[in-house]
Amino acid sequence: MSTPAPVRTRILTRRQWQVRARAHRDRVDELAGPYLRRRADGRKHPVIDFLFTYYGHKPAQLRRWHPGFGVALQDSEEYVDRRGYHRIEVDAATGPVCTADPAFLDRRRDTVTFVTELLAATATRPPQLSCFGLHEWAMVYHSDEVRHQQVPLRLGRTGTDAVVESMSLRCTHFDAFRFFTPDAAPRNIEPLTRDDQIRREQPGCLHAGMDLYKWAFKLIPLIDSELLLDCFALACDAREIDMRASPYDLTDFGYSPIAIETPGGRADYVRAQSDLAARATGLRTQLIQRCRGLLAED
Repeated sequence: MSTPAPVRTRILTRRQWQVRARAHRDRVDELAGPYLRRRADGRKHPVIDFLFTYYGHKPAQLRRWHPGFGVALQDSEEYVDRRGYHRIEVDAATGPVCTADPAFLDRRRDTVTFVTELLAATATRPPQLSCFGLHEWAMVYHSDEVRHQQVPLRLGRTGTDAVVESMSLRCTHFDAFRFFTPDAAPRNIEPLTRDDQIRREQPGCLHAGMDLYKWAFKLIPLIDSELLLDCFALACDAREIDMRASPYDLTDFGYSPIAIETPGGRADYVRAQSDLAARATGLRTQLIQRCRGLLAED
C-alpha cells in the first residue's frame, strides 16, 4: 500500500527528471569513456582503473541518476524496486511517485553521522601541502613488488628508494599509509591507524579529496547524483595528479611526470595540490550540508 507523501517532498514530472537523468548519463560517459573503451578491449589502465576497482563502484551504478532525499519522481516505475526507494501517494491528480525511503535513511543514519563527523573535522584543519605525493613511492620502498606491473619505475629501483630516503614522509591518510612497505611505514612522520582517522585527515590531502566520491556514493540515493558526479570529477583529476607524481613512468599512457625529486617538480605538485584542495573544500561543504540535512529529518 502506498504511504502519504511528506509535506516537504518536491515533485518532478517525468519530463523534468528525465532531462536531469539524461544529462547525468552523458556526463558519466564523458568522464568514464576511456575506462569503458579500454575495458571493452580487455586492456588495463594504471590511472583510470583505480577509480572503479579500488572504490568498487561500477560504471553502471554511477550512470544511474538519483534526485536525493525529499525529491519524488512522477511516472517512475523503474525506481520502484531500486534499493532505498519506496512509492508514496501524493494526490489523485499527481498519482503515485517514487522517492528515497525514510526507513532507508533510518538504517543508514550511523553512516551519515560518521561521514558528517569525518568531513566536518577535516574541514576545521588547515591544509598541509608538504607530502609531495610520496605515498606512492613509500608503497614500493625496499620492495621487489610494484603495484602497477605494466609500467616501469621512472628512476629504477635504486633511484626510487633514494628519493624516499631524501625526504620526510608526511602522509596523513590512513588508507594510503596502510599500503606502505614495512620499511617505509616507520619513516612516516607519525604512525596512522583507522581509529585515528577522524583526528588526522586534513583538507590538503589528495586522497581525502578523492574520498569525497567514496562518501557520496555510500549515501546514494539519499543525496543527489549531481553532487556525486562533481565528487567523481574531482577524484578523476586528483588521481591523475597522484599518478603523475608517482614513481611510475606513465609517458606511454600520455601522462608527463611531476618530478617531485626536484625543487621545480615539488613546486608544481604543491600548486596542483592546492587547486584540488580548494575544489574539495567546496564539495566537502556541500556534502556536510546534505548530511546535516539528512540527520535533521525525523
